[in-house]
Amino acid sequence: MDIAPAGASGRLRALPTRLVGQVAILASRATERALEPTGSRRYHYALLATVDETGPLSQAEVGRRTGIDRSDIVAAVNALSDRGYLTRTPDPADRRRNTLTLTAAGRAHLHDLDTRLEAAQTELLPGFTAAERANFVLTLTRILELHARN
Repeated sequence: MDIAPAGASGRLRALPTRLVGQVAILASRATERALEPTGSRRYHYALLATVDETGPLSQAEVGRRTGIDRSDIVAAVNALSDRGYLTRTPDPADRRRNTLTLTAAGRAHLHDLDTRLEAAQTELLPGFTAAERANFVLTLTRILELHARN
């Protein structure tokens, strides 16, 4: 990984785009390590968390809310359904749509993923106080919101 060593150029350490890229690599690795033993991936977590927070949703709506591509949402739903974490039933109002519902096993799996991802956040931000972590999340959220408006 190309993280600037302590003696790296001030230019490298002053570029937010480079720093964010380097942090993204660290975040990705921490997330993958946390989820790997469970057989789940980021898409699985996003899908389960969204259905848990909102209740039953159409497959298409879950894709819109999570930003997961249509083809990827089908694969993720298939995997989670096969493992008994979601049920997929035709929507009575529109039988062309599938409604996703979290099962008890899915809720337990999501709780396990939440615990593992909390450890990944601690791994990514060692030594951060709760206030520093909240400020970091606020800053990242602001960047994303500003770009979503464009």
